[in-house]
Amino acid sequence: MFVHDLTIVSTLSLPFLLSEPRREGTGPRPLLCFLHGLGEGPPTEIYAGMTAHGPLKPGSSHLATEQFIVVAPQLPARGDLWQHHAQSVCEIVSYVQSSYGGDHGRTYLTGFSFGGDGVFDVALHDSSLWAALWPVDPTRVPQSDPCLPVWLSSGEASRPNRSRFIERLRLRLPGNGADDRVYYDEGLDHVGTATSAFKSDRVYNWLLSKQI
Repeated sequence: MFVHDLTIVSTLSLPFLLSEPRREGTGPRPLLCFLHGLGEGPPTEIYAGMTAHGPLKPGSSHLATEQFIVVAPQLPARGDLWQHHAQSVCEIVSYVQSSYGGDHGRTYLTGFSFGGDGVFDVALHDSSLWAALWPVDPTRVPQSDPCLPVWLSSGEASRPNRSRFIERLRLRLPGNGADDRVYYDEGLDHVGTATSAFKSDRVYNWLLSKQI
């Protein structure tokens, strides 16, 4: 099994937690950027916040840290604020691509709750960075279609707007011809949706099938 290191990087406009897989061989590695939700912002310490949910949470799929460079920036305050820091997220991702060997063609964006909202906000700010999007139980429907592959892991927060998400993003259930636009709901609550989604190998493998 591969092992990974967790490093706090504070040299850019937002601090971020960085996970690098150790593996043999050379060449660019897939990059997964994770945007946190409300409770993981300050005053929560960055390490605790970025490992509370998402790909870096203990118990999440081993594929996250074995196959991907994972980047998890932290907002300067709590709230639905990723739209105000979209440029900073893009700058962090570009920095990690150039400095840590992130693959420009296999860079993905995920997030939970307000971070799921941020997935759409950041992608609408600059769609050119991302091969695919993975919002996990976002709280609001995006203003427009980001025109990228999307896997929506729906739960308690997004379920009431199911029809609007499906219509705006042209989503289909897996196994019904869906490939680039997927809607998946296990009927779980908000946190349970995140735990189940990031624990399963399924979407990580789906992400890796998408390239620019």
